[in-house]
Amino acid sequence: MSVDIEETGNNPLENARIKALAYYDILQAPVFSCDSGLYIEGLSTHEQPGVHIRRVGGRELSDEQMVAYYSGLAARFGGKVRARYRNAICLVTNYQTIYEHDGEDIASEEFFITSIPHQQRIKGFPLDSLSVHCKTNKYYLDLEDDSRVGKYDPPQTNGFRRFFERIIEG
Repeated sequence: MSVDIEETGNNPLENARIKALAYYDILQAPVFSCDSGLYIEGLSTHEQPGVHIRRVGGRELSDEQMVAYYSGLAARFGGKVRARYRNAICLVTNYQTIYEHDGEDIASEEFFITSIPHQQRIKGFPLDSLSVHCKTNKYYLDLEDDSRVGKYDPPQTNGFRRFFERIIEG
């Protein structure tokens, strides 16, 4: 079953709640949803992509349009700019019991968006070709597999785990 849920929230937590409640309506069973927003250092509140990472100026961007837009934005800041994803989670167990969280402990680590795109692209994830690890100054796409996936445990993973532990423990 495919369901399109309109994400009309203004931030990751609102969108996570919208999706969790919509799926709870359909399934009538506990469900959780996550959402993310991109926040870039130095941009005004009005300019922040937030949950509208792919929508700029009222239009939906293709992968290549996103690479062009965000690399141009990094060029405005001298070739690279610090960014991070802020994440949110919402668990609906019933209409009266809803748990939510959007703290720093589930945000991504800071990274650079660069003006020079990596030659590799991952369909559906265009910003991966612009994302550079702050500590190593390497594109995430060039980090060893263990550094990106698998054995690598991003800091926010513990935050998500603690969210569920707090709920289970009461």
